Amino acid sequence: MYKLLLCWRYLRTRYIALASIISVTLGVATLIVVNSVMQGFSSEMHKRLHNILSDIVVESAGLDSMYDRQWHEREVRRVVGDDLEAITSIVRVPAMISMRYRGRTVTQQVMLIGIDPETYGQVGSFSEHLLHADDRRGLNFKLHDGGYDERLPADSGWQHRQLRVAAERAYEDLYKSEPLETPAAAVTPRSTEKRTSGESDIVLRPIPRVHPLDQTELPPSFRDAHRNEGGGPVRDVPDTGFPDAAADLSDQPVNPFDSVRPPSAGDEFDPAREQYIGVVVGIALGSVKYHGPDGSVQEEWLCRPGDDVTITFPTAGMPPKPVDAPFTIVNMYESKMSEYDSSFAFVPLADLQRMRGMVDPLSGTAGVTSIQIKLRPGADLNAVRDKLRERFPPQQYPYRIQTWREMQGPLLAAVRLETTILNVLLFLIIAVAGFGILATFFMIVVEKTRDIGVLKALGAPSRGVMSIFLGYGISLGLVGAGAGVAIGLPFAIYIDTIAKLIERLTGQALFDPTVYYFDSIPSVVEPATVAWVAAGAVLIAVMASVLPAMRAARLHPVEALRYE
Repeated sequence: MYKLLLCWRYLRTRYIALASIISVTLGVATLIVVNSVMQGFSSEMHKRLHNILSDIVVESAGLDSMYDRQWHEREVRRVVGDDLEAITSIVRVPAMISMRYRGRTVTQQVMLIGIDPETYGQVGSFSEHLLHADDRRGLNFKLHDGGYDERLPADSGWQHRQLRVAAERAYEDLYKSEPLETPAAAVTPRSTEKRTSGESDIVLRPIPRVHPLDQTELPPSFRDAHRNEGGGPVRDVPDTGFPDAAADLSDQPVNPFDSVRPPSAGDEFDPAREQYIGVVVGIALGSVKYHGPDGSVQEEWLCRPGDDVTITFPTAGMPPKPVDAPFTIVNMYESKMSEYDSSFAFVPLADLQRMRGMVDPLSGTAGVTSIQIKLRPGADLNAVRDKLRERFPPQQYPYRIQTWREMQGPLLAAVRLETTILNVLLFLIIAVAGFGILATFFMIVVEKTRDIGVLKALGAPSRGVMSIFLGYGISLGLVGAGAGVAIGLPFAIYIDTIAKLIERLTGQALFDPTVYYFDSIPSVVEPATVAWVAAGAVLIAVMASVLPAMRAARLHPVEALRYE
């Protein structure tokens, strides 16, 4: 009983122990918050990666084709057996996509992927990320008449396409017959100070013409000048300033033929009533996020459903030759992984095979570059991967067979390494508190030498004296760890709310969604992590008290009372 009384007395009267408790509390709370946020980021990243990637990928090396798609799929089904849930084949090829934006051509590098719309959504969660509800049930690469996600402008689809085509035609009608001449306002006298021999007295500065589609603010005369007899607008469309274009649109039904075909030689292709082969692009490929004047996150659209783009890609022949073709953006997807949303474009598999020359004209078999495999829940990915590698040995088949974790190995390894380093660095905070406890205990042993001598003279064993200081260390560790858990858990659970409160108070963005592509700070609290952090803090406190406790236990009562 005397051990507990002395331990409580030392803990209550020594205010320096409070500093050690605060150090342990801060260390434990920080470790809990950091581990929860890192675990949240890691879990969210694993989920998003797995949603985009299939469980196992059989991929040909380079741009070489895996000829006879049906034979390869049959062999995969036979090898995998009952573990197979879904399978699809794709063509994956690097490409360049060009789009028109405010009178300029914007070209970006993309990974062009030809997919089978009936089976590709079964091997992953691609369909869930599409921004049109109908395509989530079944992608058909056809342009829709509205109905897109609220992230996209309201007129995306056929309405936007017909407005754009009408404005372009009106622009051509206005300027195709105008002679190219320099207006008088563009003739400016040349400075006499810089004139040299042979120079003309004037310099011609042609005034550039602004394309109506390139203006950020269009003239508002359209609705006021062109109304029907009832006084209402002809059609609820943005102001273009071109009454002819609006009159044409008022008589056109939306998506009249639902036609998908490229223009043929000698055949008139009407882009207002027909579309090219459809393409689905990532939302980050067609938009740019930025902060508005009020600090809110806004988007500038480079392209959207209804726009036409040109995609350039290599053929499958040797040597590969570049070919290009027009495509119509029919939908967009948002996986919330910037690597994919900014660099992936999806087109129909059969069309890409035909344009690349991957179809054998004699046998009719078509080649692919990759086979995506989804396994049933609980299947061993590594075991199935090894079976496929045994069936397709690299000496005979130049294929790469990998699980989705292996495909993203460097990224996942970097996240694990970062988490480990952060844990080591943050544990140093608790280690510093441990050294504080060690110094405090040595001071207590020196100051309480007489008390220790009296206890031993009265019959207290060395083990009992040692347990007093060990109990002191355990008490410091338990109090500090308990306070750290009590502070760290609410902070980790409500970290997003706390971050938003700090943003309102400081006016600075702590978590920028334009950088991280997260709507909120992900946080996952694991009880096992909280337990080992608290246990580690208590262990460090106990270890710091061992040496002072041993020194106190070794004191001889005569030596301790000699100078009293």
